[in-house]
Amino acid sequence: MPLLDLFRLDGRTAIVTGASRGLGQAMAVALAEAGADVLAVDIGDSVETLARIRALGRRAASCACDLSGGANAARAMVEAACDQLGGVDILLNNAGIIRRADFLDFSQKDWDDVMRVNLDAVFHGSQQAARRMVAQGRGGRIISIASMLSFQGGVRVPSYTASKSAVAGLTKLMANELGKHGITSNAIAPGYMATDNTTALREDPARNQAIIDRIPLGRWGEPQDLAGMTVFLASPAAAYCTGTVYPVDGGWLAR
Repeated sequence: MPLLDLFRLDGRTAIVTGASRGLGQAMAVALAEAGADVLAVDIGDSVETLARIRALGRRAASCACDLSGGANAARAMVEAACDQLGGVDILLNNAGIIRRADFLDFSQKDWDDVMRVNLDAVFHGSQQAARRMVAQGRGGRIISIASMLSFQGGVRVPSYTASKSAVAGLTKLMANELGKHGITSNAIAPGYMATDNTTALREDPARNQAIIDRIPLGRWGEPQDLAGMTVFLASPAAAYCTGTVYPVDGGWLAR
């Protein structure tokens, strides 16, 4: 097979959570550009994402789903992919939220809300998708979005740090257990990205400059910066890659 063909996703179906905007939208469109059909999952509508995918000539469907709903929500998401697109070959666990407060003042609600979306939904979604992948008998790809805080502690984000550290561990556990079924499990750890979650940081001149000064490439990441890694991990080119967290951080961790 020609080398570039190893990066093609023709005939595959992907589920992307948190796909209505930002990183999720960019990664969903990237998968479609590589040939995949996509189920866009979000608590709100994904009209713009669907339009961009369909403009590429790929099939697109949506599932309005509150992923904090546990196993039932995950089951509905996977069933939607099977009913509307014929199966699931790729799961991209992207949906996530963040809450900020000092550790001594951090509330139980902010802890629980973040853990339900950032960790519980990854577990339930991956379990439901993996069960379907095993039943289909053709392997699959599970890609989860980790964070720089899968490696570092951060400040004022205890539930986010805990959840993203746990995503890194769960990624490795799934690699160990699902490899025998031909299912790989990897994670992408974005660096500081220009998204809604970082608006407050970017609007603080001192904090913004301190972040840029530490990034060797000298800029915030853009959603499109995740496209190549996403397609690689979803494709046959990454058939022997599993159990790893891949930073896409402009060199942040090298400092």
